[in-house]
Amino acid sequence: NWLATIHHGLPTALYEPTFETAAEEPYLAFLGRFSRDKRPDRAIEIALRSGLKLKLAAKIGDDDRAYFREVVEPLIDGDRVVYVGEIEENQKAEFLGKAAGLLFPIDWPEPFGLAAIEAMACGTPVIGWSCGALPEIIDQGVTGFIADTMDSAVAAVPDLLQLDRRKVRAVFEKRFSARRMAGDYLAAYAGLIGVPSTAKAS
Repeated sequence: NWLATIHHGLPTALYEPTFETAAEEPYLAFLGRFSRDKRPDRAIEIALRSGLKLKLAAKIGDDDRAYFREVVEPLIDGDRVVYVGEIEENQKAEFLGKAAGLLFPIDWPEPFGLAAIEAMACGTPVIGWSCGALPEIIDQGVTGFIADTMDSAVAAVPDLLQLDRRKVRAVFEKRFSARRMAGDYLAAYAGLIGVPSTAKAS
């Protein structure tokens, strides 16, 4: 039985945005795993066709090594497409915060997509695929763009660069903070047991 849809949230203090992209050449970011479902090959094509550098920060799992060697590695040239390795949690703010945008071109019905709201917490807009929960997460033309073809993803890049990064962060704070998530759970539980929702998330 369905009670409520409650999106994940993050502590607002976890990422402190500077709203400033990289001082050198702007770059697009890919964050996640090198797997067929995550489609890093799509991210590479989008970046190359848009003329922007791509930095990939991703884990290579045992099950994904063959895919990485056969499909992804040949596309990494160390110049326009750069693999920076698997980054730690404390490195995400700088990696995402300095990126012009995050590419999230998944090819499976992702139940949520935490990297998307991590980017938004940094004020960084997202281009995501019309797949899984991403259409619920990305506010079209505000926090990023939803694409369903390679052509539409590439066409969205120039507009992505013009989005207000402060608005991206503001939407994150309103829709995807841990406080909002906790408050939604409290309201759902209160409704389930039939009592007024007076408690506040702390």
